[in-house]
Amino acid sequence: MRTVKILFLFMAFTAISCVSKKKFNETQAALDAQRTLLKQCETRNQDLETQLLDANRNLTDCNTKLTAANAELNAAGIKAKGLEAQLDLLKKSNSNLLEQMSSLQVISRASSESIKKSLEAINDQSSYIKDLTKTMQYKDSVNLALAMNLKKSLQDFNDSDVTIEVKKGVVYISLSDNLLFKTASAVINTKAEAVLSKIASILNDQKDLDILIEGHTDNVPMSSECVTDNWDLSAKRATAVVRTLQNKYKVAPERMTAGGRSEFVPKAENSTSAGRAQNRRTEILILPKLDQFFKLHEAPMKK
Repeated sequence: MRTVKILFLFMAFTAISCVSKKKFNETQAALDAQRTLLKQCETRNQDLETQLLDANRNLTDCNTKLTAANAELNAAGIKAKGLEAQLDLLKKSNSNLLEQMSSLQVISRASSESIKKSLEAINDQSSYIKDLTKTMQYKDSVNLALAMNLKKSLQDFNDSDVTIEVKKGVVYISLSDNLLFKTASAVINTKAEAVLSKIASILNDQKDLDILIEGHTDNVPMSSECVTDNWDLSAKRATAVVRTLQNKYKVAPERMTAGGRSEFVPKAENSTSAGRAQNRRTEILILPKLDQFFKLHEAPMKK
């Protein structure tokens, strides 16, 4: 009987132990699940707090921008009101002026037409000035390029015999009488043909330019069987250069003009031999066709 009791108690204890351990495991699992959920909630809460901080910062920035925008809007409104007041004042002033003009007949129809024509003339004149400026700029560019080409082509000759410069919109080639002629003679030297040949080559490439050849002398009186005076000598020397350029180097004669200036346009003082030597020269002036510039000047007057 005692053995039966002990066996019964052992079985009961075993059953109770099994039930308690199972319950414990279930409780532990539920607790772990709650801890995991709690940790997730804490992480989620931290994320939400971070987002809340960012949202607060954005809200602060937006408020700052909104405040600045409102200030600008207020300033713009004040400025707009000022402009409206000025506009109203101008409208009143214009109305008063129109009333005065109407009542006093300040501008008649004829006067209005006259003013209109004057404005058209001013516009035409402005257009003409623009065209003239472009033409002058183009001419200056051509002159500069022409002078550079001449200097390059004639660099083998002495500067005392050949000088090239641009003055008053014209290219000047100055040739000494020692290079071209014998004393008191209008016959061109053979040694001068080299320089005239190079000049003619460039002149033939610039067919839209005119050529003026001027003879110059010093103030020493000149008279011989072939030459009457310095006027005569300067003119004959200019003509000799023109003939050589035409006959020998095929420069179109209609482009050239020959003229004598005698002693009256000196480059230097005639009181010294060096000055007189500079004054005895023949100058070749390369200039735009005069008829084109006459047409350009006449154009505004016709309007």
